[in-house]
Amino acid sequence: MTRPSAYLDHAATTPMLPEAIEAMTEHLGRVGNASSLHAAGRQTRRIVEESRESIADALGARPSEVVFTSGGTEADNLAVKGLYWSRRPADRILISSVEHHAALDPAQWLERSQDARVTLLPVDAAGRVHPSVLADAITAEDPSSVAMVSVMWANNEVGTIQPVRDLAAIAHQHGIPFHTDAVQAVGQVPVSFADSGADALTLTGHKIGGPMGVGVLLLARGLTPVSVLHGGGQERDVRSGTLDAPAIAGLAAAVRVAVRDQAAEHARLTALRDTLIARVRAIVPDVILNGDPVDRLPGNAHFSFPGCEGDALLMLLDAKGVECSTGSACSAGVAQPSHVLLAMGADTAAARGSLRFSLGHTSTLEDVDRLTDALPAAVTRARRAGLS
Repeated sequence: MTRPSAYLDHAATTPMLPEAIEAMTEHLGRVGNASSLHAAGRQTRRIVEESRESIADALGARPSEVVFTSGGTEADNLAVKGLYWSRRPADRILISSVEHHAALDPAQWLERSQDARVTLLPVDAAGRVHPSVLADAITAEDPSSVAMVSVMWANNEVGTIQPVRDLAAIAHQHGIPFHTDAVQAVGQVPVSFADSGADALTLTGHKIGGPMGVGVLLLARGLTPVSVLHGGGQERDVRSGTLDAPAIAGLAAAVRVAVRDQAAEHARLTALRDTLIARVRAIVPDVILNGDPVDRLPGNAHFSFPGCEGDALLMLLDAKGVECSTGSACSAGVAQPSHVLLAMGADTAAARGSLRFSLGHTSTLEDVDRLTDALPAAVTRARRAGLS
């Protein structure tokens, strides 16, 4: 009997948890707008507010700090654009060079269109921003000219975990708001908004077993970014739009389960990831493991395969029932080297010849077995294609 495909792309999206499906579907048939004053509206509002309280409790935040969005991209845009606009005439944005495009592109758009001055914070060979780098960037000019700092909690491509607490503390020494994209971190490593020192934190549902199309920007009290969406004034008048109560309920359930099971899943996925890394290295001795070898996400294994084009290798593996990624799914289909690897000092060939294998709550040793079976022939064929 043929085994099903090995799904090794949980960093792009992970299957919904049963608890999230149950919570979401329970409310799909109910009518009611959370902004309406009648009984159906009040019932929907209760679902939203109970979910808000649950998410806040799980992530070390206050309910008033939970701002619902349509996902990570909107939350990052609200943080980067909104904080920049709210802090004018400060015009500098300090952002890591390895950010997801959901944060990087808004900053670069502000530079092109809104007179922002963007500094890309350099990283070391593991993809980490050192606190001294941020401190030097802040004081390179008058610190009051810095509108905001954004450094992701954990990298979506290579899995390296950033020293968020130290970076936030440096920003706060100068009264600068600090944002972190924690989309990849929640459920994989301990995340507490209060303990992190961050002023704004992004998460999204579909990375942690919740539904697509819903996310959160945790926003510290006293911080009021300029709205990106204007309308009905929902969500502290920061993010307008009718709230998707069923999706919010599903998100809250996913956050509860992901945080509850985080320690056990961290141990399980770390062991499975280390097995995957060992096997890939045995099959391809010259393979390069990217990112920090230890201080990385438990479900992340990112490799450069010398002599291979990442896209070609991906399709060869896909044909054998192994589903993985060349990096961010948001950039899929665009044949270009990874900006993350280039920022880490990799050459163009290595940045183009890379694959990410990411594990999640449904991953098993059988998935690693499937990869092990398919990889030798796929690498051989990809290298031959590269020589032709």
